[in-house]
Amino acid sequence: MRGTKKFAWFVVKTVFGIVILAVIMMLVYRFALDAYDYGYRIFDEKPMSPEPGLTMSVAIVEGKSVSEIGKILEDKGLIRSGTLFYLQEMFSSYHKKLQPGVYELSTAMTPEEIMALMSADNGSSEDEGYYIESTTESSEGLLMDNAGDDESEASEGGGDEEDAGDGGEQ
Repeated sequence: MRGTKKFAWFVVKTVFGIVILAVIMMLVYRFALDAYDYGYRIFDEKPMSPEPGLTMSVAIVEGKSVSEIGKILEDKGLIRSGTLFYLQEMFSSYHKKLQPGVYELSTAMTPEEIMALMSADNGSSEDEGYYIESTTESSEGLLMDNAGDDESEASEGGGDEEDAGDGGEQ
């Protein structure tokens, strides 16, 4: 009788161990598939909808981090995942080049196209380029046309034009 109990206990432990091992293997397999899919999407994410898509204006204020921008784009339905957008930006040629402004974005655009548009030169000089960095501060106003900077450029630029004009008169 004692041998039968030992044998039954051995069988129960063995079956339980095999079940646990099978569950672990299924979880690892599932995790590997998800990781591969996520990694693939970093470099080849498709648009949310086919052409022509839904176009909307999105305002990005100065000081927003890339993850905050991703969350905004996800909430607007322009991308599938804000976290994925953060990784896409990190591994793209647009890393640390996104600029604040108001953008016309479409659901037919890929995240790469969105980053290309958001990193395009918005008319400011390289010395005044704005780069969006992680920060804990929040900005309330929109940075649409840098009104304060334009005024200072106009006053500085006016002097340069006068100098150029004086040079031409001499």
